[in-house]
Amino acid sequence: MSDNHGNTPAAWAAVAVAMLGFVVGGIGLMFNPINMAIFWVGVAIGVASLVVFVVMARMGLNGPGH
Repeated sequence: MSDNHGNTPAAWAAVAVAMLGFVVGGIGLMFNPINMAIFWVGVAIGVASLVVFVVMARMGLNGPGH
């Protein structure tokens, strides 16, 4: 098992962006009537969190030294 247990800048950034996506998507679902455009923006932000993680991991911010 890893020594850092996911406690790296890449993991923290990905979780922060994913949380933002969930909040935006949730806000879109709370409108009356439901605003699907805002919901899908939240989904896109959530998918972008995976891209953020991969890019930061390849930059070396996911290693045991961080």
